[in-house]
Amino acid sequence: MTIYQPLPDVTESGHRFDQGRHWAASLTLGFEGRQQDGRPVTRMTTARHSGPLRVQRPFYPEGRHSCCHVYLLHPPGGLVSGDALQISASVGTGAHALLTTPAAAKLYKADSHGVAWAQHTRLTVQDGGTLEYLPQETLAFDGSRGTQTTTIDLGNRSQCIGWEILALGRPASELPFATGQLEQRFHLTRGGLPVWQERQTLDPKHRRFHGKWGQGGNTVQATLWTVGLEDVAEAIEQLRAKLPDNPRWAVTRRGGVLLLRYLGNERNEAWAICQQAWEILRPELTGQPAHVPRIWLT
Repeated sequence: MTIYQPLPDVTESGHRFDQGRHWAASLTLGFEGRQQDGRPVTRMTTARHSGPLRVQRPFYPEGRHSCCHVYLLHPPGGLVSGDALQISASVGTGAHALLTTPAAAKLYKADSHGVAWAQHTRLTVQDGGTLEYLPQETLAFDGSRGTQTTTIDLGNRSQCIGWEILALGRPASELPFATGQLEQRFHLTRGGLPVWQERQTLDPKHRRFHGKWGQGGNTVQATLWTVGLEDVAEAIEQLRAKLPDNPRWAVTRRGGVLLLRYLGNERNEAWAICQQAWEILRPELTGQPAHVPRIWLT
């Protein structure tokens, strides 16, 4: 007599259909400053990965003795239920790295069980190091559920500029972000002390999402941060003088961190404002003119 056993709910963590579903990927990068022919150079000395996270080779479009450009690659192109991405980058003394992505990241609709995704990014910059973290925008589809965490640990004499740009829904296809829930967390320390901590939840069912005192129904938001400027007040005045005069962006200072915010409905406008702000701030921060990564132009 044949006895039939019920099929198990899971063969591997990635194939189960409950909250334990888990598809992990990680990427760990390290950059060190060295001397070559009596001049400083930046070398990518660590590049470990697990799962579908990779980097192309380092590029030096500004010259071999200047900033090291690296493209973060996630071949699936987006996050689905159960995905868990861990990205870590460490920049040592005398090193200068710029990290970006080849295309917009996508946050897809959660499965029928509402399993969330997660992405955790940790950036560490030692004294005398410089990091530019400039990923292309993130597109959140209707029904997406997940948490995005960015942790930045800086030395007292390190420099860092970066941004996060988020667009909700697909308005061109008339598919608004009407369901789902996203959570963004930022935690920045300098010299071991917290100087900027933030947490926000984006839930289209919550009154904050549509209220004038909250999201106001806007579908695009961006945050740009800069740490290490010699004169933050002067940098703010430059931004106010040179960026487009409209009410959808503002800039302020919080604990030595320059913060520029955008809240509106135009993804291209948010990107253009952040890029122009970076082009203004980079010379002030690093003494080098802005050099647009070639991947942005393809």
